[in-house]
Amino acid sequence: MADFTIEAGETALVVMDKKTKREDMVEECVRKGTELVQAIAVSLFNLPSTEDIDGPLVKLPPPTMKLPREKHLPKPKPPTKWELFAKAKGIKKQKKDKVVWDEQTSTWKRRYGYDRVNDDEDIPIIEAKMTDEPGEDPFSKRKAEKKKRVKKQEKNRLQNLKQAAKAGALPSHIQLAATALPITGTQAAPKKVAKDELGNVAGLAATATASGGKFDKKLPGEKPVKKQGKHRKFLPVVESSGMGRQEKEQTDKVLSKIISQNSHEILNIDKAVSKYTVKKEKNRKNQQWKSSTPQAS
Repeated sequence: MADFTIEAGETALVVMDKKTKREDMVEECVRKGTELVQAIAVSLFNLPSTEDIDGPLVKLPPPTMKLPREKHLPKPKPPTKWELFAKAKGIKKQKKDKVVWDEQTSTWKRRYGYDRVNDDEDIPIIEAKMTDEPGEDPFSKRKAEKKKRVKKQEKNRLQNLKQAAKAGALPSHIQLAATALPITGTQAAPKKVAKDELGNVAGLAATATASGGKFDKKLPGEKPVKKQGKHRKFLPVVESSGMGRQEKEQTDKVLSKIISQNSHEILNIDKAVSKYTVKKEKNRKNQQWKSSTPQAS
């Protein structure tokens, strides 16, 4: 594949010919790939194997080179309160079916989640108890108790995350998000805001009204907001104020400028002359036809 070489000391630079075809390079790559695959197949068949129903099974040798990990090994998570309680009481986790028979609706429903079994929404009548207070709405009480349970569960979840963060065992996909939460117990140093930034924020807040802060009440000692940028001014069209004439003159000036720049596009002289000639010839023919036609007495 190389046409000539350039020697410099002990090194030799192989210069490829610019006219080397892409097909030759692809053919060489395929040949090299075939040799490598054949070498792998020969090495596999030389290893000791055992016969199986599906074919021979080969036990691969242990790796000779260990690659370093990109990240450190994850630390084990600290046990939660429930896991500690279950371990102390000897409670073992049992696998439950996801679908359960619901006696109220006589259908199969999910154990947890939306439209679950024994859902509170499926109970139209709540039986009163001796401990219930008179005049208390049982449905409102049930909703309040559910909110308390959800709030307690969320509190426990955040507490578990806080313990895992202290032990450095948070999952990598929530480690970044957890650093901004109060559960980690670390707070970032407050950023010092410059005087100009406070002025800009105050100006934006003061002008964030329909009138741009013109009719808002001013605080004692508050300075007027600086106008940022340029504002377009439109001249009124009222003649009595004396500004209508100025508006008209400005419009005429712009119109005359446009006409002067595009006068060659606005008026086509050749087309106008041809139309005039055709119209004149048509009038002449009409006059001749009227004069040649005898008038009835």
